[in-house]
Amino acid sequence: MNKKPEVWLRGAIPGYSLELQPVVHAILQAQEDIHVLIKDFPEKLLWEKPAGMASPAFHLQHIAGVLDRMVTYAKGEKLNESQFDYLRKEGIENVTLSVEDLLQLIDKQVSEFLIFVSKTDPSILCDFRGVGRAQLPSTLGGLVFHAAEHTQRHFGQLLVTVKVLQNS
Repeated sequence: MNKKPEVWLRGAIPGYSLELQPVVHAILQAQEDIHVLIKDFPEKLLWEKPAGMASPAFHLQHIAGVLDRMVTYAKGEKLNESQFDYLRKEGIENVTLSVEDLLQLIDKQVSEFLIFVSKTDPSILCDFRGVGRAQLPSTLGGLVFHAAEHTQRHFGQLLVTVKVLQNS
């Protein structure tokens, strides 16, 4: 998809601890791949759900939402009403959203996530962090890793959905 080597093959990214380089690499790779994949994607297909799969728009919204929510939990905070509202609206068709709007949202959340990661002290990666209303047990490291893994997982689903839609 991209002419450059994958992000992890470009060396360490300045400004991030060595312990968190894999997280940074995964997030930056997904961001680059999303931009290449969606560059000329037709707006009329954004909300299509081939074979009942989630729409491309859902995956883009969800990636941004997960990055936002994982930073909130990693800070030891609870989600606010705006975040719950965003979560409720993920995947609900909104024809006012364009491909460009969704890419800008991804870029904004990636940027905020990476700022958080750049300020994360690796010595506290094993510190407890509660997730959700039930405060399910995780760690700061678990949350940032999950954000990267979940982003990659949804990029893979987005890739398949986009290719199916473009070839139907």
